[in-house]
Amino acid sequence: MNVRRRLISATAVTAATALGLGALSACSSDSAATGNTDKFDVVASFYPMAFLAEQIGGDHANVTSLTEPGQEPHDLEISTKQRAQLEEADAALYLKGLQPAVDEAVSQTGIKTKIDAAALTTLEDHGNTEHDHAGEESHGEEKGHAEEEEHARDPHIWLDPVKYAEVAQGVGKAFEKADPDHAADYKKNTAALVKKLTGLNDTFETGLKDTKTKVFFTNHAAFGYLAERYGLTQEAISGLDPESEPSAARVRELQQEAKADGVTTVFYETLVSDKTAKTLAKDAKLKTDVLDPLEGITDKSRGDDYFQVMEANLKALQAALGAK
Repeated sequence: MNVRRRLISATAVTAATALGLGALSACSSDSAATGNTDKFDVVASFYPMAFLAEQIGGDHANVTSLTEPGQEPHDLEISTKQRAQLEEADAALYLKGLQPAVDEAVSQTGIKTKIDAAALTTLEDHGNTEHDHAGEESHGEEKGHAEEEEHARDPHIWLDPVKYAEVAQGVGKAFEKADPDHAADYKKNTAALVKKLTGLNDTFETGLKDTKTKVFFTNHAAFGYLAERYGLTQEAISGLDPESEPSAARVRELQQEAKADGVTTVFYETLVSDKTAKTLAKDAKLKTDVLDPLEGITDKSRGDDYFQVMEANLKALQAALGAK
């Protein structure tokens, strides 16, 4: 759909192909078609953004993701091919603060429609840093990292259906403005998605209203918005960074808290190592289970899309918290 693309001569297309700009890295199987369609071409940063774009764009949008299935989004590096992909797209949908490489690439591109999901709702602090500061054994470097993280805004807004719906509404309006010929369909699709997200929120509220405990342990602090929305307390082994290692003091603290709060389960996720979670569970005689932060859908995911995996997350939480 991009006007610039339509003006490219056959010679230029041949040259671009020779440079390897035709086979662009992305999530979906039809990603190589990006830049060669008459649809509204959207490049999304990772799965939750791609899902929004697909649901709202419907038949009018050609959506690809910069993050491949199974790839940890935080670790993404942007290739030259992906930069070219961004340049040729009609819109970029990303979440500023989650993937620094994407933030940089989008800021440098001349793409007209840049949609930052973080600007469509309110981000909050959900770091686990008060516990990191408590450890007297921490070295200066570790404390510095904890202080840095303390002021970091939690980007995991898609795990709260209400906030995700707010983002969806903003994305819908951006699509309407960027592709006015199909504005009516984007509006209709957005309304349908928001309705489903509202229903999902109602299901979570009902399902987590009456539980034996309100505390759950996770591998990293991805579920702060979800916990806040449904009156729960997330205690993360690590902070917002899924690769950070907890201090010995933090592990001891969690073991004590498990006994005090009736915690039964340590949750881990599919895209990062489960070693720390399973070690803590073994030492504290707790169960383990998956709580999926939905940063990508793989064969290991408990569902084929956002809604199915969120429903699986609800069942896992209900079992761990002793829902009545």
